[in-house]
Amino acid sequence: MTAPSAPSAPSAPSRIAVVTGASSGIGAATARQLAAAGYRVVLTARRKDRIEALAEEINAAGHQAAAYALDVTDRAAVDEFATAFKSIGVLVNNAGGALGADPVATGDPADWRQMYETNVIGTLNVTQALLPVLTASGDGTVVVLSSTAGHGTYEGGGGYVAAKHAEHVLAETLRLEIVGMPVRVIEIAPGMVKTDEFALTRFGGDTEKAAKVYSGVAEPLTADDVADTITWAITRPSHVNIDLLIVRPRAQASNTKIHREL
Repeated sequence: MTAPSAPSAPSAPSRIAVVTGASSGIGAATARQLAAAGYRVVLTARRKDRIEALAEEINAAGHQAAAYALDVTDRAAVDEFATAFKSIGVLVNNAGGALGADPVATGDPADWRQMYETNVIGTLNVTQALLPVLTASGDGTVVVLSSTAGHGTYEGGGGYVAAKHAEHVLAETLRLEIVGMPVRVIEIAPGMVKTDEFALTRFGGDTEKAAKVYSGVAEPLTADDVADTITWAITRPSHVNIDLLIVRPRAQASNTKIHREL
């Protein structure tokens, strides 16, 4: 019986991991876990104070982190950011989010546009800018954090679902196009994750609406649960590619089938 693959320590050329949207939630948790796994993490997000505080926390714990304020939808800024690297090992495309839960008939086009820009164009911008240095590492990994929304529809989610489907297609197509190059493309698609900000942002700060998303669900996923999944996928041996990993809480059978104890 073959023993399961052990986590692989990052080689020197591939020790740098860039995490977008690292100011909170899954991004922050992923940065902490990758740092603990031996990566020097580069934290990017628009909220400079948040990522600087996180970098200080990680460094104080004896790991390595640096903060870089970045809006992934600003291509010029992303291209400038990319010039700082000759080689990196990992890119975690985590920046994104949802806005609103209106039906298609009344959805705000501005919300749809913003979700597409952040989730899809942001991922495209950073991936294009860093792909040459990921390749130069000889052992690169691109992670796209999509969602179960990228694999199934639900009412009131049209804009977010459309953006996440596009992000899924981006990852799937990139994997086809760069096969043979020393870069893996991993897609992690979480289901219901309870973080401090995701639902609150989606509902414009309405705490009551945000709370209803998780009402009666005993144990939705946490940011650490998803970060653990991301870190596990990244630390597989180089020849092992986790094409797509869907992770949900036990209480969620699909985007629309959720057990609630009310």
